Amino acid sequence: MTNATVTNNPLLIGKGLPTFDKITPDHIIPAMTELLQELETKLNDLETTVKPTWEGLVEPLTKIEEKFSWSWGIVGHLMGVQNSPELREAYETAQPKVIQFINKLGQSKPIYEAFKSLQASESWNSLENAQKRIVETAIKEAELSGVALTGETRDKFNKIKLELAELSTKFSNHVLDATKAFKLKLTTEKEVEGLPASLLSLAAQTARAEGEDNVTPETGPWLITLDYPSYVPFMKYSSQRDLREKVYKAFISRASSGELDNKPLIERILELRKQQAEILGYNTYAEVSLARKMAPNVEAVEGLLEELRTVSYDAALKDLETLKAFAKTDDLQPWDVSYWAEKQRETLFNFTAEELRPYFPLPQVLDGLFTLAKRIFGVTITAADGQAPIWQEDVRYFQVNNEAGEAIANFYLDPYSRPAEKRGGAWMNDCIGRAKIKLEEQFMTRLPVAYLICNQTPPVDGKPSLMTFDEVTTLFHEFGHGLQHMLTKVDYPGAAGINNVEWDAVELPSQFMENWCYDRITLFNMAKHYETGETLPEHYYDKLVSARNYMSGSAMLRQLHFSFLDLELHHRYQPNGNETHAEVRNRIAEKTTVIKPLPEDAFLCAFGHIFAGGLCSRLLQLQMGRSIKC
Repeated sequence: MTNATVTNNPLLIGKGLPTFDKITPDHIIPAMTELLQELETKLNDLETTVKPTWEGLVEPLTKIEEKFSWSWGIVGHLMGVQNSPELREAYETAQPKVIQFINKLGQSKPIYEAFKSLQASESWNSLENAQKRIVETAIKEAELSGVALTGETRDKFNKIKLELAELSTKFSNHVLDATKAFKLKLTTEKEVEGLPASLLSLAAQTARAEGEDNVTPETGPWLITLDYPSYVPFMKYSSQRDLREKVYKAFISRASSGELDNKPLIERILELRKQQAEILGYNTYAEVSLARKMAPNVEAVEGLLEELRTVSYDAALKDLETLKAFAKTDDLQPWDVSYWAEKQRETLFNFTAEELRPYFPLPQVLDGLFTLAKRIFGVTITAADGQAPIWQEDVRYFQVNNEAGEAIANFYLDPYSRPAEKRGGAWMNDCIGRAKIKLEEQFMTRLPVAYLICNQTPPVDGKPSLMTFDEVTTLFHEFGHGLQHMLTKVDYPGAAGINNVEWDAVELPSQFMENWCYDRITLFNMAKHYETGETLPEHYYDKLVSARNYMSGSAMLRQLHFSFLDLELHHRYQPNGNETHAEVRNRIAEKTTVIKPLPEDAFLCAFGHIFAGGLCSRLLQLQMGRSIKC
């Protein structure tokens, strides 16, 4: 890799929209080297001159934090959506200095003492609630960042943080590489028996992209991958049980062997998190995680989870027995469940998921979603493509206006799966936060900008992206997160939008938006046939509503399995003890699954929610969102 110079480095602009069309991996190391030197100098100056007032503490500190977040946030974003060997190398090279700066910022005693003095001062009561929230959180975060540590203890703590960051990055890269490494080539009609036309088209397009010649959706060859738009429909519709078994076993064993083996990384992550918690004076890392959440303690979380488990387990067991009876077999294996569940759903509710795809082309779904946003929030969303640089040609850019026609926010939408460079799942992140800023002696509002990232089925054979109903609800879910960020009226970056929201509350807006997919007006506004413009026939609405809770006990129990496992690993598990993390998973499965995991099931090796993102005990937020929603 050749290092670019600092001059005209697009990662050093520090404000406004990122110039994605100019940023390359070569910019990262020189940019972060220059930026961190500058910000460390500013931090040192602030520590010397800091005053326990909003203007003398929070405002200058926010400028430092925002300049850092602007540049490093772009790099982190690109790691998720445009991953490459060159980007990884630059990221991993810059990361140690970045973590060092984060530690210095979080462990600054002059800054910490100034926050505490501000909280105890006479001016405290004159602050707005959002300002108080920022101060209180800053104090808590400093304590959890090790501000009270000194000497060798602090050095050890900081080394742990750096190693955890490196392990997290490596874990995520392993999952991405393992997912894209598997490809199943199908060449005969028998091998693709049962597969819908949409999957045949996608599999043919994948084969064509991999260099296969004379490919058609009708004659193949076809490539099946572990990317969700390929994997999920294959498991639902393939009538070839042996092929389902092969694909299923490949999926559950991702990143569990060879150079991509995440098992040693998991053990080390759990070991380091436990050490980190003990250094901070906590018994377990789960307690550290809950210190930032609404839930008061581990016992309260376990109580909620057990309450849900008791109800869900019996329902899931009934689901399984009903499914066995429908399939007329007692030998129902994990790779059979999706297939027979889809067959049973089609029989019970008299429609297939594939029947709905033509009625959910992405452009029409977006129109319906934006119409809903106008109806309930009074905002108008319009395309603004070309007004912002993008990182990939399919990325869209939109503007959000209020009822007076004034711009109040923008967002990017990166909708399609790209398994070679984009991590799986769907997420929302902030690009720019709302703030009141001073420009040329005048105050103005800096408008928020969000990233909305999905991994849905891409356009195939000249057709628009024809979405499954699950993909529609995922889009609504992420848009809910985006709305919380974009519609905020808080002018302080530290409390605006998605910032400073407890992780067990953060899913509420997204879960709320999912419900609108079942609203009659919303559904018929967006469900129109991509060729004829015909609205979805009325009977499909009734069927969708009827099928909404199909096997919901099984779905809830699956989430509870994740949650219990997450909590057990971070609260009771002893790394390098008598029980391995895989054995913990199997023990938890005894009470949270009705079909036990296979011996080769290495689910934890791809459990990015808790090992790749640093958000352990995160699954609680989904349960809280669902509980409040109900």
